[in-house]
Amino acid sequence: MGKQQNSNEEDDIINPQEMFLTVEVDDGKEETFQILKIFEAGNRDYIAVCPVDGSEDVYFYRYFEDADGNPSVDNIDTDEEFEIVTDMFDQILDDEEFDML
Repeated sequence: MGKQQNSNEEDDIINPQEMFLTVEVDDGKEETFQILKIFEAGNRDYIAVCPVDGSEDVYFYRYFEDADGNPSVDNIDTDEEFEIVTDMFDQILDDEEFDML
């Protein structure tokens, strides 16, 4: 049997444990996302998720845990904060791709 090689596609960052997050979106409906990564940017924790509907979109939320360790998310408020988060996520992707070489 040959050894299977990983490709350098975005799907490689998905956690093989397939963890999911359900979020109430603006219209009051709940949407389920697959968790891609929890990471720190600008002294806060964030979470990158993608819809389970097969879309390649990536969404970002602030991530935090309460005193009991229960996870929660919140919207990112400003364009400046969003830019910090996406820049860090891009850097993480670049680093992970480099590590795979």
